[in-house]
Amino acid sequence: MTRRQRLRTWIGAGAALAALLGAGGALAQPTQDQLDRFARTLKIGYRVLDNRPAPAACAPDPSCHLAELTLAAPEAPDAAWSLYFSSVVRILKVDTDAFALAHINGDLYRLTPTAAFAPGPPLRIPLKLEGHELSELYPMPNYYVAADGLAARIVDSTRPTIDPETGLEHLDFVAAFTDEARLAGVSAADTSVWTTAERLYEVNAAAGAAVQPIPPGAILPTPLHTRLDPSGARLDLSRGVAPVLAGVGRPAVAAALARLAKAGVGEAKTGLPLRIRVAPADKLPAGGYRLATAAQAVEIAAADPESAANALTSLAALVDARRSVPVLAIDDAPRFGFRGLHLDVARNFHSKAEVLAILDQMAAYKLNRLHLHLADDEGWRVEIAGLPELTQIGARRCHDLSERTCLLPQLGSGPDASAPVNGFYSRADYVEIVRAAQARHIQVIPSFDMPGHSRAAIKAMEARAARLRAAGRPESQAGRYLLSEAANASVYSSIQHYDDNTINVCLDSSYAFLGKVVDEMARLHAAAGQPLTRYHIGADETPGAWTASPACAAYEARTGIAPAALGGHFVERVSALLAKKGIVVAGWSDGMAEAKAERMPARVHSNNWGALAGEGPASAHQQANQGWEVVISTPEVMYFDSPQAVDPKERGNDWASRDTDTRKVFDFMPENLPAHAELWRDLRGGDQASKDPNPLKPGVRFAGLQGQLWSEVVRSDAQVDYMLYPRMLALAERAWRAADWEAPYAPGAAYDRASGVFTPDMRARRAADWRAFANLLGGRELARLDAAGVDYRVPTVGAVVRDGKLRANVEFPGLPIEYRVGGGPWRPYVEDAPVSGQVEVRARSADGRRAGRSLVVP
Repeated sequence: MTRRQRLRTWIGAGAALAALLGAGGALAQPTQDQLDRFARTLKIGYRVLDNRPAPAACAPDPSCHLAELTLAAPEAPDAAWSLYFSSVVRILKVDTDAFALAHINGDLYRLTPTAAFAPGPPLRIPLKLEGHELSELYPMPNYYVAADGLAARIVDSTRPTIDPETGLEHLDFVAAFTDEARLAGVSAADTSVWTTAERLYEVNAAAGAAVQPIPPGAILPTPLHTRLDPSGARLDLSRGVAPVLAGVGRPAVAAALARLAKAGVGEAKTGLPLRIRVAPADKLPAGGYRLATAAQAVEIAAADPESAANALTSLAALVDARRSVPVLAIDDAPRFGFRGLHLDVARNFHSKAEVLAILDQMAAYKLNRLHLHLADDEGWRVEIAGLPELTQIGARRCHDLSERTCLLPQLGSGPDASAPVNGFYSRADYVEIVRAAQARHIQVIPSFDMPGHSRAAIKAMEARAARLRAAGRPESQAGRYLLSEAANASVYSSIQHYDDNTINVCLDSSYAFLGKVVDEMARLHAAAGQPLTRYHIGADETPGAWTASPACAAYEARTGIAPAALGGHFVERVSALLAKKGIVVAGWSDGMAEAKAERMPARVHSNNWGALAGEGPASAHQQANQGWEVVISTPEVMYFDSPQAVDPKERGNDWASRDTDTRKVFDFMPENLPAHAELWRDLRGGDQASKDPNPLKPGVRFAGLQGQLWSEVVRSDAQVDYMLYPRMLALAERAWRAADWEAPYAPGAAYDRASGVFTPDMRARRAADWRAFANLLGGRELARLDAAGVDYRVPTVGAVVRDGKLRANVEFPGLPIEYRVGGGPWRPYVEDAPVSGQVEVRARSADGRRAGRSLVVP
């Protein structure tokens, strides 16, 4: 037992004993009815008080934030109950004698009543916590009460609610943020302010937010070259098309033809000829195609089957409501061969239907890599033949502190294993996902983080070993896939506050487990018709988990590899194992950097997630220069779990960015990382400066661009849509097309706010390009997402009242805007509408069915 575990046990047992013996020393046990009634009647409140308190309030800790937990219990069970809850920021101190606090593991905490607790008036519990909480949606829901021998119950007052008009989640128990001075920033130097209606109006106005015509031939992502017929003629496709294929089989274009049919142009024997020819001899660029529409036929020449499907996707994007397309010629090719999206289904599970829907939209916007994050500390999400515990235990979270039947609750999952944030894909489900991806020319890259971020697998394999030992099986079988060592006395804490989430890399059984999983995943990919050629091991954020491991001490004695070098050694060993199976290893840049380049295979994939203002440019350049395939995954702009505005009602993790909106993604220049120091401010609103100590060698380019959606704060499929769209469309634009306003990369150049590389002409071209993009979204693309059932984020509206008249604008011109006065009925917005009293504004989805979040106009 580690020191941390002993401390937890002592605190928990002492507090529980005080509660149990507080009434005359007699043990008491609540009934299930008492516990159920308590869960229904207990009122919990949570209020963030100060995100930037004075240093004296944090002492002896260097920094902190202050909050308050309120419990109002008209009645309570006599004894032997505890309150469990998640806090993703570590709690440093609770100031109460009515409860004892215990940190269980990860983000799970327990409050156990002491003899000083009594039901009655609200009890206020001051909290001191690490870091900050900048959003009303950052605290976790689903607090629950539990007692030995009884079913744990969620406290009703902490359940999320859904706004019927917007479909957005609200945490009613979290107090609204109203004090901007104390809550908007994290330090005295932080200049962040909330995105109010008035401030947003100025931002939108500066961007030129106004409806403008959508040009004929406009497509997202934008093609390299489009030549419209000078006459402006259109081609009627209402009678359908008759495909004629040469050099490409029908399965390669079937999904793209189905997309064309959804756009209104189906197949018909008497339709206009649609000639599709895959002809590498035409010397098209990699991934390139030519599309020409004319009265006699639609002609497509493509470099490969994927390019042919992309040409058909472009054709479908051109179809208007009358089922016609402009007469034109397009020559097109992608900027990057790797155009990726990362989806985390491990922290919180997301349905197969949602993944399939995302694949459809990825194909519609020519993204071609799905990095599917299938395992982490909080869950294992795919069935593996022969290892049933991975999903029986690892895919479920419930109230079982022994973890014999499930993992501990985390991230506000609550005590019920049946909650939708739990779950997994059966082997048949996974094959269906990969098959759908293959039909759309999307490679699925499975991701199982290791050696850190592996708690779900570790606990599942411990349960497997216990089952087999109980059945009398020999240790050679019971321990065959163990990932942990019972005698390991190492004390550590991961970035998410686990003390047992790292695989022991000195055990042969750890590599046996990896080999088993890789082989089973390869079988699933083969069954889906898409060979497994790339496998993501994560490799990031590995704490010092092997310093007191007997196995690692013995390993060091045999090999001379000290514990500090084991992370890099693990990456090298696993990379070699995968290379022997014909699989390219992939991982996050920091973990991969621990390996020696000369000991790695010829092909290595590294997702660079270094900070733009930190090591990001240097590490990306260094790894690209050593021949690795570097995929730019910059967190300040490519992490779609970041909030979309500096607004306490926006969901998101804010460690990398306070405001990653669609415009920021659109403005990204992935092939000139240092240049952003001239254009963007840092996380606290300050100036930045960058250097380029490791310039890219001549001819070296990054392999691709990838957006990431981590799901710690994303608990439903609707929230996935809210966080992904429409930012994913801007990702597709930047991954496919290099804009003419981007500052060319200059090896060794340094940048700051005054460097002057980004000229007024470049700024003007960027602004015009954005206006065209924003109008295309507001005037067409968001309506297409509506038709596909995508619950994208409806932007908030900027507005001011001047001289008693309302003026409003919206990020995507063309979306309906409405307003109301004094809480009355909503009305369609008209410019300079006369108003008096409190005014609220909001937008609606392009189809008018969903309302966006409203803002009050000062």
